[in-house]
Amino acid sequence: MKIYNTLTRQKEEFVTMYPGEVRMYVCGPTVYNLIHIGNARPICVFDTLRRYFEYRGYRVNFVQNFTDVDDKIIKRAHEEGTTANEISTRYIAEYRKDAEGLGAKPATVHPKVTENMDSIIAFVQKLVEKGYAYESQGDVYFRTQKFAEYGKLSHMPMEELEAGARVDVSEQKEDPMDFVLWKAAKPGEPYWDSPWGKGRPGWHIECSAMAQKYLGSTIDLHCGGQDLIFPHHENEIAQSECANGVPFAHYWMHNGFINIDNRKMSKSLNNFFTTRDVAEKYGYEPIRFMMLQAHYRSPLNYSVEVIEQCCSALERLRNFQKNITFALQSAPDGECSTEQQTLLDARRQQFIDAMEDDFNTADAISAVFELVRDANPAVSGKNPGTKGYLAAVQQLFDELTGVLGLLQKKEDEEIPAEILELIEKRKEARKNKDFATADAIRDEINSKGYLVEETRQGTKISKK
Repeated sequence: MKIYNTLTRQKEEFVTMYPGEVRMYVCGPTVYNLIHIGNARPICVFDTLRRYFEYRGYRVNFVQNFTDVDDKIIKRAHEEGTTANEISTRYIAEYRKDAEGLGAKPATVHPKVTENMDSIIAFVQKLVEKGYAYESQGDVYFRTQKFAEYGKLSHMPMEELEAGARVDVSEQKEDPMDFVLWKAAKPGEPYWDSPWGKGRPGWHIECSAMAQKYLGSTIDLHCGGQDLIFPHHENEIAQSECANGVPFAHYWMHNGFINIDNRKMSKSLNNFFTTRDVAEKYGYEPIRFMMLQAHYRSPLNYSVEVIEQCCSALERLRNFQKNITFALQSAPDGECSTEQQTLLDARRQQFIDAMEDDFNTADAISAVFELVRDANPAVSGKNPGTKGYLAAVQQLFDELTGVLGLLQKKEDEEIPAEILELIEKRKEARKNKDFATADAIRDEINSKGYLVEETRQGTKISKK
């Protein structure tokens, strides 16, 4: 598999350090609010990457943290007159609800900052002892100038780098580019005891400490949104490689931004949507489909038109899933021919080739739709397929959509006895050419939330 490595700015063959295992770290949420639609992209993208690695036979150690102590969490707690712990606990639960709705599998480990404070303090202490960090008025800062390779991920020389997001300018620093590892406690804030006094971690140090604890000093793959390249991931590299003396991560993958109606998402522009907002109107699965129908590194535009197109595309796949199950019930006996199997194998390989080429989920989805197109004549009854062929198609369809994390929730196909009884009465009326009664029964069935359709394979009943 080749992936575009942000560190080297080129596609590289992915080779894991650990036989049969991939160790990957994905930056998780700061839990002070519901996640927005932009946050849903790395959730869907890197869950699918994890699923693909597993599909290819790897054991995946997937770590995604929860930042459960942070300025934003503390601010929210003060506004609501509650504790930071209550806020973080509430929004971790809300995050899990959204992530599950999006079809994301739970991480191997979801470490929380507050549960790993000893590891974080020890990590900071190691940097202080090695001379890469210094204490100043209860805060501890990283000496950025001492890491000669600083800027290698963002590909910007030190003189061009400016103090960006979450890099506080302070007279306490030796250099404006130094970043905080440990913050002295302020009145009313949660704190932990440390060698430098009461305080709490800076944002960047937590991921370095937890990645090392759960995955080792060098990991295979680190993932996140493009907005994290600088300063967050740049700082992770600096502090991790200075502390441990080895490369932090061999590969870095970053997903592109999401725009709203071709404009940057912003509360000030009144175009800010939570994932929950969109899911309540369209469902979670169309959101996941939207995130995968474009290449992960490309900018993605969210609009009503785009999400409705995703709903329609998913409905096509869902109908195919139902139709092939129905077709199998009355399909003639027979094996899948060599020619048919060869075409199915080609579609599987088309899917794999797309995923192996820098994780191109857009082309992988195209392979699934081409499989549907190939099989539709046999499924619809225009050119009835054998049980062997339809079973092979169904197996491959479920296999590929499973990798993409789509159509995983099978609808309850059990039809109530009352509806089945009406179906039999309708069949009898049609047999007797009493079409008025048959139509009346059909309307009654429709009023109860079911659709009746006459097909080449017989009467088909489904939920509306």
